[in-house]
Amino acid sequence: MTTPAETSYCHTLSLATDPELRRRFMVMDEELKGNLRFGLLLEILDKVAEETALAYVNRFHPGARVVTAAIDNIIVRHVADVTRDLICEARINHVGRSSLEIGIRVEQPGEPANHVASCYFTMVARSGMGEGAVSMTLPPLDYGSEKERRRALKATARREEYRQQQSLLSEPPSAEEYRMLASLHHAQDEPGFQGLLTGRLTADAWERMYPEFENVPQKIFGGYLVRRAYELSSICSELVAPDRSVMAAVNRINFFHPVRMGDKLHYTSRVVYTNGSYICVEANIERISRDRTSKALSNSCLFTFVNVDRELVHRPVPTVYPTTYAEDARYLAAARSFEGLAEHVYII
Repeated sequence: MTTPAETSYCHTLSLATDPELRRRFMVMDEELKGNLRFGLLLEILDKVAEETALAYVNRFHPGARVVTAAIDNIIVRHVADVTRDLICEARINHVGRSSLEIGIRVEQPGEPANHVASCYFTMVARSGMGEGAVSMTLPPLDYGSEKERRRALKATARREEYRQQQSLLSEPPSAEEYRMLASLHHAQDEPGFQGLLTGRLTADAWERMYPEFENVPQKIFGGYLVRRAYELSSICSELVAPDRSVMAAVNRINFFHPVRMGDKLHYTSRVVYTNGSYICVEANIERISRDRTSKALSNSCLFTFVNVDRELVHRPVPTVYPTTYAEDARYLAAARSFEGLAEHVYII
């Protein structure tokens, strides 16, 4: 049996020695703390997770492939320095029947070492194409050490926590949550109210899929899609952030339906919740087939940004106000998700 350590995979972004690569990863062509394109890193991370999972799956099913089922979460620990190399160290934490959780630690070696982010991806082993694709059964890992057993337990705990969060979506608000929503609605009835309404804090974009975006035959690369969703969400967060909005966490990204060449995509982003210096932005990607006979939700995403000044000091953001039932539901779902991440989100 294979141990998690034997599934390790490392990818290096040589930002310190490759000027062209460094410039590609820059947000702005000037001295700026945290001047790294997180969306582009997100695309790389999805590929790293794929390569890590595929190496394990192909040991037992040489013709199989892997697809991203979800980005469970990504916690940004510290901002990255675009002038230093980035190391993405991945390994498989847990193997289920056909799924694998990939943990990726992003860091910058040197003095001092910089732990940039902790990332968790769920991949699924598949065989075949289109409607004929089936999931592949995988052998379990051998969790030989205590540390490996703890990682496997944390992986199953994350999955269970997400299931519980999903079941809560159909639950009515608690008394405390009801009072919170009621106060937000009451404020809108006050004379002279000038608060930010969530229904107006939106951004959208359209795009056609072409062959250069494919990863496997007939399928568009999921990493590219989430990068585009992130970039639009970053712009959307600036509708609220009075200073500078930077990434704090990926709460969750789900992959529901594959996107194919020729599909037209509609990206929508909306600010759904704020808390202190943090901004939660929900993004969805809807695919419309080339012949316009079918449409489906391809991806749903929830990102958390933090508003900072040039020295990366947290700065407060305004409260946002939901008005409709749907906006209340999004606000509440984001608040619950943020509460689950709050103890881990401590960027800077």
